[in-house]
Amino acid sequence: MSSVREKATILRDQGYSYNMIKNELGVSVSTMSYWFSSRPYVPNAATLERIKNGSAKNGIARHNERVESTKKTIFTASREIGKLTHRDLWLLGLGLYIGEGSKSIESVRIVNSDPEVIRISLRWFREVCGLGDENLILSLNIYPDINEAAAIDYWSKVTGLPKSNFRKTQVDRRNNKSNKLRHKLSFGTIQIRVRSNGDTNKGVVLFRRIRGWTKGALDQV
Repeated sequence: MSSVREKATILRDQGYSYNMIKNELGVSVSTMSYWFSSRPYVPNAATLERIKNGSAKNGIARHNERVESTKKTIFTASREIGKLTHRDLWLLGLGLYIGEGSKSIESVRIVNSDPEVIRISLRWFREVCGLGDENLILSLNIYPDINEAAAIDYWSKVTGLPKSNFRKTQVDRRNNKSNKLRHKLSFGTIQIRVRSNGDTNKGVVLFRRIRGWTKGALDQV
């Protein structure tokens, strides 16, 4: 079954307004604004019928202008980065680990829900830390309304790792999580954990090296 975000995207691309999608799927307007802030929008006939006043039409025009302006800015800025060197990757991955990695126990792991963060983290583990796919274990944290099989399939494609690298999925059944957060995490959160397979250089020693890299970087700030 498609995720709520996928269903909302289909309806949005078909020209339905945020409020109409909200009435259909129960997704908040603020969540859809976050999802589709950089997505062009052309209202369909049903939407136009509901927004006959000029202010609403002007709002659509302003939205599409912002989308186009955002695209140009992002494209220009992305070219400013140039090609990443090995050292660039080393420091980029270290920055991600400082923000998203484990620090309190001698176990190397990163947790995130952004597929791009996960991809660059895996590249860092492989190219900088010298790990192989056999050292990388994945586990998911999802909400009860997320299809586990679909989530595993999604993250397997994102990571390029087989489903045999996945361990038991944790289902978060707490009632105090907001619907807004649930809708943003269409495929849950993934944890990458490093397994040493008996090689301490890929386990506790690696963890201590990462601590040393962190110290070496932060001492210069």
